[in-house]
Amino acid sequence: MTNDTSPNDIPEMNLNRKYSPNPIPNLTEAQKEVEKKKKEFDKFKNSAVKRFPFIEAIGIIPAHSIKLFVDEEEAPKETEKFVHLYVIVPEEKLKEIPKMKQDLVKNLEDIESKTWLHVKTPVDIWEMCLDSKFELTSAVALSFPLYDKGILGALRVAEIHKSLVLQKFEKYVVSYVLGGSLVRGENISTSDVDVFIIINDTDVKRMNRVELKERLRAIIHQYIGEATAIAGTKSNLSPQIYLLTDFWESVKDAHPVIFTFIRDGIPIYDRGTFMPWKVLLKMGKLKPSPEAIDMFMRTAERTKEIVDRRLIDAMIDIYYGVLTPSQALLMLYGLPPPTPKETAQRFEDVFVEKEKMLKKSDVAILEKAVKEFKEYEHNLKYVIEGKEIDSMRKDSEKFLKILKNLREKIEKRAQEKTIEQIYNDVFKILETILGKKSESEMIDEFEEKIVRTGKMTHQSLRILKDIVSEKKDFKKGKSNSHKVNETRKNASILIGELIEYSQRKEFMHLEKSRMRLKYSSDGKEKFAELIVVNGRSFLVAGNVIKKITNKIENSDAKELSEAVEKQKLEKAVQINPRVFELLKKEIGNYEVVL
Repeated sequence: MTNDTSPNDIPEMNLNRKYSPNPIPNLTEAQKEVEKKKKEFDKFKNSAVKRFPFIEAIGIIPAHSIKLFVDEEEAPKETEKFVHLYVIVPEEKLKEIPKMKQDLVKNLEDIESKTWLHVKTPVDIWEMCLDSKFELTSAVALSFPLYDKGILGALRVAEIHKSLVLQKFEKYVVSYVLGGSLVRGENISTSDVDVFIIINDTDVKRMNRVELKERLRAIIHQYIGEATAIAGTKSNLSPQIYLLTDFWESVKDAHPVIFTFIRDGIPIYDRGTFMPWKVLLKMGKLKPSPEAIDMFMRTAERTKEIVDRRLIDAMIDIYYGVLTPSQALLMLYGLPPPTPKETAQRFEDVFVEKEKMLKKSDVAILEKAVKEFKEYEHNLKYVIEGKEIDSMRKDSEKFLKILKNLREKIEKRAQEKTIEQIYNDVFKILETILGKKSESEMIDEFEEKIVRTGKMTHQSLRILKDIVSEKKDFKKGKSNSHKVNETRKNASILIGELIEYSQRKEFMHLEKSRMRLKYSSDGKEKFAELIVVNGRSFLVAGNVIKKITNKIENSDAKELSEAVEKQKLEKAVQINPRVFELLKKEIGNYEVVL
């Protein structure tokens, strides 16, 4: 067995020497010894539990521990080589033990191995501990379990953990004490095993008590996993660490928690410290000092103040619990986040009056929480009764269910708007490209004239059909947020491709209606452009723009832009021959250049 901590972790404690009085028994050897006979004892166990279902545990005492029971006159001398069965029954069945033992002994007659039977209650085990017969308790704890409702597993993990701690800290462990549900007789196989470990810190001088306690806690807690693994139990060990000086201080002040611990605790290891406390308490010799009484009374007097503060804290928690999600839903709806003061009114305006999604009584829950919080903010003497907190808590639970349904409605409406917007945006662009047509005609023409001619990809056609399909599915209630988001992402790709295609088409069309002219003026070579749009021709020479109809007139960039926009709808470019005659009069001889 190895230790993960350095010997220097706890100054002045000799951590190198093994603790010899209580070494951890070799459980593997005990298991091997018993495994051979397990089948015949399983038959006895099944019969016993069926006959007496209140049995809490049946274990086989380790062979090396049998002599302890013989020496204690728990069994005759000749039974040293027998198999010893330890049966534990509840204390309330104490009177039934003699008759029960007779029945069980008869069942043992069918077993070839010589067997001795012990039938005990948990109180018998605790009595052994109180008599400082810790070796007997250890033997019971480490017995091979044939049947166990929890007590053997709890004792086993505590015993192993105790041995690990003793090996590490040697004489500094004052007491190792069991408590909680185990000693009350209420434990089950998964119950926590409460143990209390008292460490003598009186000769540790190079470390303050807080640091010492934290280091001890870390080391002792690291043994929990190892002890649980060795014990093979589901019980969760829960150790509490006390320094001896702190413990004495609590005893002196008669702290109720410590008194309860001393009264109910059962030591499975004690170096003559815990048991004297227990006896003194039983004799009524441990009494609180007048100062301790005053302290406890002051604590009682502060109870109302503490409770009132916690009720206010509960009100504040409820307030934020209904306010924050309400603000979030208003934001989901598309509104900026309102102030806390405005939230209830905004909620009513939007979801009660406008959208008809909620009733006014629903919003009243939010209004109540806001009102209580505002009153607390402006009233230094504010108090709230427990029954009001109960009412607000129930209302808040109801309100949060309402908000959950409201969120689903808002998200569904938002998804519907998203699908409609996507559909409209896509088909509006298609209309500018293909002209006004029905949905099916647009899809067919898009496939025939654009996709199959290689101007756009087959993926674009698939996305277009998916958009149409998703719109139909949404109306049928077959869609979901994932599908809507996927459609939105794909639609943005398609819209980008359609806009790019439309711009390419417009550019090519405008290029067909544009001519570059070369002419001479004042002996210099100059260039101009003839732009033919919407049945009208424009001459652009430098910064001068002129319109050519039956004559040449001054124009401007605005008129040219408007004409170009209208030209997008034209399919062909037509030029009146008279334009060329008027051009010649305007700029003289010219030639068309590329």
